[in-house]
Amino acid sequence: MLKKVYGSAVFGVEATTITVEVNVDNGIGYHLVGLPDNAIKESNYRIAAALQNNGYKIPGKKITINMAPADLRKEGSAYDLTLAVGILAASKQIQAENLDDFLIMGELSLDGSLQPIKGALPIAIKAREEGYKGFMLPSQNAKEAAIVNDLKVYGIDNIKQVINYFDKGEALEQTILDTREEFYKNLDFPEFDFADVKGQESIKRCMEIAAAGGHNIILIGPPGSGKTMLAKRLPSILPPMTLHEALETTKIHSVVGRIKEHAGLMAQRPFRSPHHTISDVALVGGGAYPQPGEISLSHNGVLFLDELPEFKRSVLEVMRQPLEDREVTISRAKFTVTYPSSFMLVASMNPSPGGYFNDPNAPVTSSPAEMQRYLSKISGPLLDRIDIHIEVTPVPFEKLADNHKGESSIDIRKRVTVAREIQTERFKELENVHYNVQMNTKQIREYCQLDNASLDLLKSAMERLNLSARAYDRILKVARTIADLDNSSQVEGNHISEAIQYRSLDREGWLG
Repeated sequence: MLKKVYGSAVFGVEATTITVEVNVDNGIGYHLVGLPDNAIKESNYRIAAALQNNGYKIPGKKITINMAPADLRKEGSAYDLTLAVGILAASKQIQAENLDDFLIMGELSLDGSLQPIKGALPIAIKAREEGYKGFMLPSQNAKEAAIVNDLKVYGIDNIKQVINYFDKGEALEQTILDTREEFYKNLDFPEFDFADVKGQESIKRCMEIAAAGGHNIILIGPPGSGKTMLAKRLPSILPPMTLHEALETTKIHSVVGRIKEHAGLMAQRPFRSPHHTISDVALVGGGAYPQPGEISLSHNGVLFLDELPEFKRSVLEVMRQPLEDREVTISRAKFTVTYPSSFMLVASMNPSPGGYFNDPNAPVTSSPAEMQRYLSKISGPLLDRIDIHIEVTPVPFEKLADNHKGESSIDIRKRVTVAREIQTERFKELENVHYNVQMNTKQIREYCQLDNASLDLLKSAMERLNLSARAYDRILKVARTIADLDNSSQVEGNHISEAIQYRSLDREGWLG
């Protein structure tokens, strides 16, 4: 007898429905076809034990299972439950009249309980698109799938529940999630708060400007000056995620299986901090069976590269194009997948190999040649994409011992959100520009017009500080953001003079 059960495979961040056809016939043998990987081939051992421990069995007949479309590679252990239900239905051990209404996924333990799967959210989105009435999956992933409305989601703890539902008509408990309520409930509780940071007022101001315009930023300072502490708090002052952004971000994390168990929509912006030994593929994504990399996992959030010159140069170079295009495309002979990667880059570095630079009391000093070798690891084109360079100095003892609490992230976020709204209004006619960092040269000329006094100030600064040509556009973009924070329609002299301060690495004596 032939039965069809429906599962799903995830490619990129989209799901494709897989039809599992189970045919039980006279004879002996177990044949699994349709390009399954080793994890799926091994499933018959897990299924046999799980059924045995729940009072059922794999029949001693010829079983042929086809996973269609047969030319699409299937991977992972998430098809265990799909195959098990198909075998039970095809061998008439259970009555399963309404199998066609459901998408069924889950990894089986030997006692019949279910383990979580990857990609529950994109699979649920596809199930609703294709008109399935319900989605059965492990209870650990149920909240994640329940984000999708107009689809009945059933969290399963044990295969026995599925068997009893089809065979005996026992009801399953539906997982219902009020996505909006869940989302807004977690919005205003950032894990890290700027109120914890002692001193460093100028750096906090810098972070506020970076967040308001979406600017990439590099922090330069000796060990222990607070670079990592400040970077970790940046997501807390970025504008709250919209529901659309939260769905996009959750989808990517779902594909990699990074959603916490029993968690729904991600409400906080992601913060990713890869180690400097990371490979090119781990950073941008890819592999034999492509997976999203760190830059996609930080989509709509922050990617923090601590000790930038310690990263392999090739790793930093592959990041240049995604920084510009805000997406990364991975091409293979048979298919191409595209992952979104719209993130803010925050980098930090010591000013020299020893960690101290221009500090007369420094325990370690570096020769000019060592300095040059250290700084030359960062390529010009990458620095070209970083708008703000700021030097971080150690906090004096008086500030550390002071009990006065700084301004909280929630208060700073309010100002950042107002500045972003101004930009949204300004660029509403433009399709690919949402905030200041995305402006091209033509838009900079249009929206960053200067009066004569401001032009003279910029000219003399560029000549006196020997700033490079690349710094010119960057200064104008940052000045436009500072003007937005001031709620000023015009870029003025004080905005330009503040923006000039944030170009440390362009000055004579730093690079080149």
